[in-house]
Amino acid sequence: MNTVSIDKAQGLSAVIARNEKEILGDWIREMTGATRRIDLIREGELQTQCSEFLQLTKDALAAGGSDFLLPAWDKVREMLGNISRSRAQQGFSPSETAMFVFSAKRPLFNQLRRAFKNDADALASETWSATELLDSMGLYTAEVYQKSREEVIRRQQEELLELSTPVVKLWDGILALPIIGTLDSARTQVVMESLLQAIVQTNSSVAIIDITGVPTVDTVVAQHLLKTVTAARLMGAECIISGVRPQIAQTIVHLGINLLDVATKATLAAAFKTALDRLGFTFVRATKS
Repeated sequence: MNTVSIDKAQGLSAVIARNEKEILGDWIREMTGATRRIDLIREGELQTQCSEFLQLTKDALAAGGSDFLLPAWDKVREMLGNISRSRAQQGFSPSETAMFVFSAKRPLFNQLRRAFKNDADALASETWSATELLDSMGLYTAEVYQKSREEVIRRQQEELLELSTPVVKLWDGILALPIIGTLDSARTQVVMESLLQAIVQTNSSVAIIDITGVPTVDTVVAQHLLKTVTAARLMGAECIISGVRPQIAQTIVHLGINLLDVATKATLAAAFKTALDRLGFTFVRATKS
C-alpha cells in the first residue's frame, strides 16, 4: 500500500482521519498540569471537546484547505469561540485556554512525520502548513478569551456603579443619594438615571446629594454635580448638596465654581432638616411627664 502517496495527496486531513484515535490519546496525555486543569473541567468533557475539534478540523481541511479565515472553518471558529468563552468563566488563564490548541501540535506533527517519512519536501510543507493553522487557531482562542473577559469586566463595572449609587427614601417626598468615590462621566450618567427614576417612582420634590464620601471636588466633579442638579430640577425636584467639608469649600472657592444657586449643607442631618422645612414639616420634642 502506497501510504505516503495517498497522504501526500490529502495532507493533514487524511492523517487525522487515519490516526484520529491515536492522535486523541496522545493529545490528552500532552495536556498535563495547568493546561489540563482537572479542577476546572471534567475529563469526559475535555475528551469530547478534543474529539469534536479533530473531527471539525478534518472536515474543514477536506472542504476548504488550511486557510482558517475561509467559510469552511466557520464551525471550528464557533467551537473554539464557545470553548474560549466558557473557559474564561471557569477560571482558565489566557495561556491555558490557548494551549488547548497548541498542545495538539506534537501529536499531529508525530503523525505527519510518520506519514511523510520518505518525502522530506512534503513533510516540511505539511508541517509548516499545520503550524500556521494551529497558530491561527491558538491566537483566535486568546482573542475571544480576552474579549469575553472584557465583557465580563464591563458588566461587573456597570453593576458596581449601580450598587455604589443607591437612592434612599428618607421621608415622604425626600430622597437621599450618597456618593462614595470619584465622579466621572460614566458614573454621573448612572447617578442621573438612578436619581431621576427614583424621583418619578416616589413623586419626591427634594433630593439630597451627599458628597461626604467624595475625596476631592475639582472642576470636572463640580460640573457633574451641576448636571445632576439641573436634571433633577427638570423633573420638578430641588436638590441639596450635603457633606461640603471645609477643604472642599476652599477648593470650590479657589476654582471659582458657581454653586450659588444650589443649596449646600455641611452634613446630611442639616440637609435633611432643610428638606423637612421646605416641605412644611415641623417636629416638636416630646417631654416626659
